[in-house]
Amino acid sequence: MQSNYLETLQQAQTAAAHQDWALLNHYLQQLLGEESSASPTADPFLLLNLALQSLESGDFQDRWNVAKLFPSFAEAAIAPLLDLLQNQDADSEAQWFAIRILGGFNHPQVVTALVDLLKTSTNEELNGMTVTALANLGSGTIEILAELLNQDNTRRLATQTLAQIRRPETVPLLEKVVNDEDAQVRALAIEALSSFHNPEISRLLIQALKDPAVLVRRAAVTGLGFCGADLAALDLVSHLHPLLLDLNLEVCRQTAIALGRLGTLSATNALFESLQSLHTPEFLAIELIRALGWIGTSEALHCLERSLIQLPLAESVRQEILTVLGRVDQPEQKRQATQILLDLLQQEGTFARSASARQAIALTLGQLGDLAALDSLINLLADPNVSVRLHVISALKTLAPDSAHQRLEQLSESENSGSELGRGVAIALQEWQL
Repeated sequence: MQSNYLETLQQAQTAAAHQDWALLNHYLQQLLGEESSASPTADPFLLLNLALQSLESGDFQDRWNVAKLFPSFAEAAIAPLLDLLQNQDADSEAQWFAIRILGGFNHPQVVTALVDLLKTSTNEELNGMTVTALANLGSGTIEILAELLNQDNTRRLATQTLAQIRRPETVPLLEKVVNDEDAQVRALAIEALSSFHNPEISRLLIQALKDPAVLVRRAAVTGLGFCGADLAALDLVSHLHPLLLDLNLEVCRQTAIALGRLGTLSATNALFESLQSLHTPEFLAIELIRALGWIGTSEALHCLERSLIQLPLAESVRQEILTVLGRVDQPEQKRQATQILLDLLQQEGTFARSASARQAIALTLGQLGDLAALDSLINLLADPNVSVRLHVISALKTLAPDSAHQRLEQLSESENSGSELGRGVAIALQEWQL
């Protein structure tokens, strides 16, 4: 085994001399898989030096591969990696990987070096990886980060790091910067605090709903959507509802999503009230529809039904309602959605006058899988529009292929072949096997 080890080591050194970093990494992987006693005469730092050469001079893929080997060197790798960070002539990509590797060593020297880098570096990519590395080191960095919060030039990066740690010990520090002059700092703090669900933090998020910065309001809205309806004492819906009229449409969209997540009756009413407004833009109306579908209660489905019947909605919004109705998954709601669609087919003056709407209704009835729709779908074969008939056939195959085919066979014998329904049944039977 020793001779094999020494032979592979020589091949690795040759690969390094020829700057064939991919081959070097291959040999290093083999060597590090050997037992440490295989070559008692080998320099214990020789493999580490070869790995550092690949890290410093290889391309991205070479560096990615060799970085996976550094944990094998344990703390012996820390000092040379820190030297690489401090080398002003070093390639920034190599330094990026060095930071990434150091994030796996929970050592005071590493924490200190990374914090010092945050204080001095102007390279955004290196700073971003440093933030991630410090976050990976966890609670051991919190005390040092607390000091960085007091410095203007490091407050944002310190907040970003604390936001990634997501431990209860970070909460008091994040609360200190929710009113910071820097909107990005406020947004980072609000977004991170949203992970900790308690009334006090929810109150901070509610205050942030009135922040002049869009990114802060958006973070607060998103966070409140995950607070849960159990915080009834805070009346979250009354605070979120006005944000459906926010000047920023992305805030409006996130508010619709948040209300959908809350899922209460008051949230349902707030969404429907906004949907009824003539000033609601089309894209937001679609988000409101999706939020009501997410809630999925009987009241929410009733709002969708009223929207189809009563509101002058754009065709795309109506189509979205049909899509949402087809996705309900509870048996009771499936029956309600099926009945809504069946009623639409019977009502005059609804958008079901459109052939495209009848096609969508047919397909949605098939998706819902309620056999109560079988006869109505078969009757829809009398539709004069060929495309509607084809969609009905597809829906029947989805809904109940055996029952539908049997019913069509019966109708073919009893229905006048010259009637619209008779012709539709004949087409269905012809198409059935295709």
